[in-house]
Amino acid sequence: MYKRILLKLSGEQLAGKFDTGIDAELVAWMANQIKPVMNGGTQVLIMVGGGNYARGAQLAGHGIRRVTADHIGMLATLMNALALTDIFETQGLPTRCLSSIYAEQVAEPFVHRLASKHLEAGRVVIAAGGIGRPYMTTDTAAVSLALELDCEAVLKATKVDGVYDKDPNKFSDAIKYPNLTYDQAVSDGAITVMDKAALGLAMEHKMPLIIFDAMTDGNIARVAKGETIGTIVT
Repeated sequence: MYKRILLKLSGEQLAGKFDTGIDAELVAWMANQIKPVMNGGTQVLIMVGGGNYARGAQLAGHGIRRVTADHIGMLATLMNALALTDIFETQGLPTRCLSSIYAEQVAEPFVHRLASKHLEAGRVVIAAGGIGRPYMTTDTAAVSLALELDCEAVLKATKVDGVYDKDPNKFSDAIKYPNLTYDQAVSDGAITVMDKAALGLAMEHKMPLIIFDAMTDGNIARVAKGETIGTIVT
């Protein structure tokens, strides 16, 4: 069983059955997936993306500078984090939203010691704003944050049950990798489940990555217990 994990959720996953915005029913279901993880003694840190509202790399251009576009993307992650915090607490899951961008009217500032205290007190910590700097995806921010807060693994939630040699939704003969080395994940251009900067940072500091389907009932708890699910990158 892991003592502390970071769960990376994309904005697209949070949109659920909608094209944009938040699927509140899905988020409530996710809160109840996380409850047994917390009850089992594992501390949970969540990094949220913002692609259901805005994605910086896609907004850049046509008069919008890349730095500004990335700032918009950070604000999108804050919107998601605020919504998750309320929904989680409505489901009886103590949660705190900490932001790496200055937004003290709506969220606590991300401070290392504060985040640690919330985790040790049995609260879910949802990190908004990535690491607060442009040109860094929330995948890279997730690995960075996991290292900063001494997480034992980064759990990257996806819509499929691991990493394949090609898209399993398009190719029936796609082969799943139960295990990958960091070198394989970084060097293989077909593996796009996380950006190469995130993979490189994990490789440098030997942070295990678990790529799995978080939308299957019980999977988050199984991974937290150390069961082999999805693809493990070590």
